[in-house]
Amino acid sequence: RRRVLEASQQLTEIINSCLESETSAENPEPSGEAEPADEEESALHCLWVDKFTPRRYMELLSDDYTNRCLLKWLKLWDTVVFGKEKAVKKAKPSAEAHPPSNQPKEQQNKWKTKVQLTEEILEAELDQHKRPKYKVALLCGPPGLGKTTLAHVIAKHAGYNAVEMNASPEVFKTRIEAATQMKSVLGANEKPNCLIIDEIDGAPAASINVLLNIIHHKDGEGEAAAGTGRR
Repeated sequence: RRRVLEASQQLTEIINSCLESETSAENPEPSGEAEPADEEESALHCLWVDKFTPRRYMELLSDDYTNRCLLKWLKLWDTVVFGKEKAVKKAKPSAEAHPPSNQPKEQQNKWKTKVQLTEEILEAELDQHKRPKYKVALLCGPPGLGKTTLAHVIAKHAGYNAVEMNASPEVFKTRIEAATQMKSVLGANEKPNCLIIDEIDGAPAASINVLLNIIHHKDGEGEAAAGTGRR
């Protein structure tokens, strides 16, 4: 046990020295503000799964197809949430030089990747309010696959404030309504909230029914508001 602890300590020191050298190489100029001592102390003693967890989209090691489809689904909400219109892709010059082929659509789709086909299906299923057909995304898989990490990274990448909660029936409805109807008034984080419900597979039927009722209730409100001119 002593030898294992010594080897672990040596490996930790090597990794820290490599990270410090990379940081100093990227930022040669010393920063004016020094980090507090308690943050450095906590960084040295935090778990490796927390210390080396992905922070950006490009650092994800999970399935690329799942990552891109989930990001595409979340970005489809930009029109409603952020008021951004979908950017129209410009036609390539090569496509203008050659006339469109007379091949059937099935043969044209044959050369598209699985990700491209899924993205086109998601875009084609927008409702009259330009919202995605499916209001909730369900991530499933074995423990340790990176589902919660993926949700947090993609929410941050898309410009949201990730709000994580468990599906306990006592405060489930209250916390969902607080996350979806309220936002920070202190100016610390004015981004819209992206609600991440962890361990939903262990939630009781009461919590699932509450979630479904809120989703259907929001849909009804959106359709009613469209006729009155409200946003």
